[in-house]
Amino acid sequence: MPDTRFLQIHTLHGYAAVLLNRDDSGLAKRILYGNAMRTRVSSQCLKRHWRVAESPHALQAIDGAVASVRSRETVSRRVIQPLLEAGYDAEVINAISNAFQKVVYGDKGDDRGSRQPLLLGEPEIQYLAAEALRIAQENGTDAKTAEKAVASWQKNSKANMKTLRESCAIPGGIVAALFGRMVTSDVEANIDAAVHVAHAFTVHREESESDYFTVVDDLQRADDGSGADHIGETELTSGLFYGYVVLDRNELVNNLGGDVRMAGQVAQRLVHLIATVSPGAKLGPTAPYGYASWMLVEAGDRQPRSLAEAYREPCRPSRPDAEEKLSQFLKGIDALYETGETRRFIGLDEVEVPGAERAATLGELASWAGAVVSEGSV
Repeated sequence: MPDTRFLQIHTLHGYAAVLLNRDDSGLAKRILYGNAMRTRVSSQCLKRHWRVAESPHALQAIDGAVASVRSRETVSRRVIQPLLEAGYDAEVINAISNAFQKVVYGDKGDDRGSRQPLLLGEPEIQYLAAEALRIAQENGTDAKTAEKAVASWQKNSKANMKTLRESCAIPGGIVAALFGRMVTSDVEANIDAAVHVAHAFTVHREESESDYFTVVDDLQRADDGSGADHIGETELTSGLFYGYVVLDRNELVNNLGGDVRMAGQVAQRLVHLIATVSPGAKLGPTAPYGYASWMLVEAGDRQPRSLAEAYREPCRPSRPDAEEKLSQFLKGIDALYETGETRRFIGLDEVEVPGAERAATLGELASWAGAVVSEGSV
């Protein structure tokens, strides 16, 4: 059976009258592609919704997985706060806090405003909390002794953290194992991403309008005068979005400490999350929830390639048209490059995909993807 290194996941999601992902001005994010403006959803937005989803297929719920926390306050709340609550000497705690903030967040870590949110795994957080507690316990109320102990710990901190990471299967937690992390204060703590996510964009020209709305005061009386108490305006968009995700099996297994069973569980759950978890701002007034109307999963060992080029010329805002355009493009790629990916797909329409077997349900498609990643072959 051919080896599988990459799993490629392609989707079409449709949404109406929503504001899925906003820019700094409060408008929908956009991208110019093929000389046509498209509505866009950033990869960062997509990844966050998948990783924090409270779903039956949540990544954090995988047996054996450990949680990850992204924050600029991890040391303050998970390492220092317990010492404050335990009543240790304030000067001792201050010495510990300054050093630990710098070790985790860099030279300016003791300045909250200079810290960047950093992703840490529960094993790393628990190690830091245990070391801080040890230093506090051993130095009681002697601030000077505590400062010396902290300085000694700080000197060896990178080596000790490296030892921790080497002895722990998933030191950065499940999120870092999938989506990677960058630590500017400690290059050896960097983790390469095993899941690569493209920005989603509409396969047709943008569909947008400005929504004018008013708010009426419930206690307003007739003699108070007519009119609204507040007038506002927001952008709403509609569209059929193409999404693309690549899972690097080798990198994922490496990031999971060699656990191929867990890698398969990740792939299976990720397919479910990509299909069923919607990004979206303005939940109350727009209910931006939707499932993928079409999903294609490819398994193979060649370098991945997006099918976004199928939509360089925008198509009509129609599911069958979008599926047909993608199928024709894929047929051309197969002929030109003699590709050999194994494919499964699901879809609401009758359009077939070249070389692909139609799965009956999303669950069947996800189970197949999980088995491919777990076994490393198709």
